[in-house]
Amino acid sequence: MRTSKTKSMIAAAVAVAGAAAFTAPAAQAGVTSCSAQGGKQEAGALIGAALGGLLGNSVSGHNRTTGTVVGAAVGAAAGSAVGCQMQHQDPAQRARYDREDRFATYVSGGYRLSSQIEPARFSRMGQLSVINRDFGLRAAPDFSSRYVGKLKGGERVDAMAHVRGTDWILVGRNGVGMGYVHEDYIRPDNARYAYGY
Repeated sequence: MRTSKTKSMIAAAVAVAGAAAFTAPAAQAGVTSCSAQGGKQEAGALIGAALGGLLGNSVSGHNRTTGTVVGAAVGAAAGSAVGCQMQHQDPAQRARYDREDRFATYVSGGYRLSSQIEPARFSRMGQLSVINRDFGLRAAPDFSSRYVGKLKGGERVDAMAHVRGTDWILVGRNGVGMGYVHEDYIRPDNARYAYGY
């Protein structure tokens, strides 16, 4: 009886060690790699493999080796997922991704513009405005240009500039032009105007 239990525990230890040894190279190879930097994913996979292997060994009945291996594999996958999530939630990682995800910009006519939109000739406006009704933000001051976003009715935006020779307005936020809105879809944000007029 003790010999059988000792053999099962040795088999469990070997399976857990094997799962742990497999997990680290797999993470480096990209099988369990996380898009956020850090070591929490690998640590989670190792801890999950160890706990899963021990749990699998204890509940598997007569075939403890299979239970240990299956438990270690499931534990490693769960630990890896939890570790990756923790890496993404790390404040330093979130700040880094916010910087990376921010759109590229360029300067044209004295305005900072999103790289998704085309330049134009502008006359400065610089006022807070409200979108009258839902409107697809355009890449150029033309209804046939592609969409680069959507604005909802009642949403406030910076009306940065009027596009010279057209009925289009450059709108943006935080000093960056994000796209063009036809003037029929936007109004100044002041008390003289009722919503939808």
